[in-house]
Amino acid sequence: MTKSTDFFERVYEVVRLIPYGRVTSYGAIARFIGAANSARMVGYAMNASVGMPDIAAHRVLNRNGLLTGKHHFGGSNVMKDLLESEGIEVIDDQVKEWNELFWDPSEHLDRENFI
Repeated sequence: MTKSTDFFERVYEVVRLIPYGRVTSYGAIARFIGAANSARMVGYAMNASVGMPDIAAHRVLNRNGLLTGKHHFGGSNVMKDLLESEGIEVIDDQVKEWNELFWDPSEHLDRENFI
């Protein structure tokens, strides 16, 4: 992994490492890359990742596991369908087992590679 000074690229580096069948939050990514108050900017990075096949933006949700970014996926059920294709159950636009499926980059990655 290379160190990057570009905010969006640092976000993408983390998102590329979210395991299949797991989810995280905008805020968890922001905290991990050292920009704790920039969860909204992480969301902007996810919006800008449209067309980037190596970025699983559907795995990044709000702090409660809600599919708040679903309107950016080109259809009201695309994000839900992508999550469900990974075995993640979604009910009323919320990941059912959010706490069990939540992947915190701070617990799984070496932050030194991102600073």
